[in-house]
This record gives sequence, C-alpha cells and structure tokens, in this order.
Amino acid sequence: MATPRYSRRSIYRAPNRLSGPSDYGKGVPLVAVIGGIGSGKTVVTDYLVTRGAVVVDADVAAREVVEPGQPALEQLRDAFGDAVLTGEGAMDRAFVAEIVFHDPSALRRLNHITHGAIGIELVKQIADAAKAPLIVVALPLFRPIHRELFRLDEVWCVYTEPELAIKRLVEFREFDEGDARARLANQPTNEVRISLSDRIFDNSGTIDDLH
Repeated sequence: MATPRYSRRSIYRAPNRLSGPSDYGKGVPLVAVIGGIGSGKTVVTDYLVTRGAVVVDADVAAREVVEPGQPALEQLRDAFGDAVLTGEGAMDRAFVAEIVFHDPSALRRLNHITHGAIGIELVKQIADAAKAPLIVVALPLFRPIHRELFRLDEVWCVYTEPELAIKRLVEFREFDEGDARARLANQPTNEVRISLSDRIFDNSGTIDDLH
C-alpha cells in the first residue's frame, strides 16, 4: 500500500511543564498501571474502581485533547494538512493511524504535538481526584520520566505472553491478526516493562486468578 500523501508542514513547540496545585497528590497513593496491548490493564483498573480507586486513563485523555476546538487538533492540522480532519471537523483517526504506521517521522511529530497536552490533562484529572483513597493512572506508553512527572508512588505492570495477547485481541476485540502482531511488535517488550515496575501481575490465567 502506498504511503498516503499529506502536507509535510511540521510544527514544533516546546512541551508545557507538567505542574499541578501545591497539594497535588499529597497524602494520596498514586500508582501507574502499565502493560502492552491485550495484556488486561483494563481488567485491573476496573477491579480497582470497585475497591474505591479513581482511574485516570491516558487513552481517554488522548481522545479528549484532540476533540474539535482543542489546540492539539489545530496543531495536527498544521502539521499534516486538512486531510487529518473528517467532514465534521473531528480527527480522522484511521487516516492518522495510516500515516504514522508508514512514516516514523510522522509518528514523532504526532507524539510531539499530543504528549504534552495529554500530560497536562492527566495532571488536571489527578488533582481533581485528590480526595480518593487511591489514584490509578493507566499509562499504556510508560517511560521512566513519568515517575517524576506524575509523582508516582509505584508502577504496576500487567503482562501476558505475546501469543496469548494476540489471541485475545483477535477473539475479543476483533483485531485482524496481522494488525495485532504489528501493534504488539511496535511496543516495548514485557521484559522492559517489568524492569521498570515495582509490582508485577501475571494475567495469563482467568480474571479470578488475577484478582
């Protein structure tokens, strides 16, 4: 498949510093739940909600910061051209995904534009949850610097073997197997995530086993 044509105008802006109120996270345990696609992060975070935790989800924040009218969406249009938008003015997610899959430089530009905005949104949501007994940040793309940026107390890793993750993606989320394998290959390995984590949760069994 040919690489889609799009404007190569790029926009580079220094990411905003992540900061919150002076009492941000004070006295409230703050943990990140990380894991690859198909690992079962949502199973863990959903269970923690039943135990009183408030979950702040980076994937949800990523969708919110590119809604119509948001600065990040305008920056994406400047970087990639009007084709990045649907007829209704929303981000064409399938088109953007196709661009970044074929062009690593486009992925870097996408991340540069969106990651700062996502971080700021997460900090706001964490501050709003300051009275919760536990705040959980779901971070699919965890980096060591996130410990400091979000003032995390611990990092919890949910993992499963790659072939099982692919099987779950195909059976339960209706992924094409080739797409599932490609997405998994583009993510850090289980070994890398485990090396960055304080607690490890093996999700190779049933939900009851995980609980």
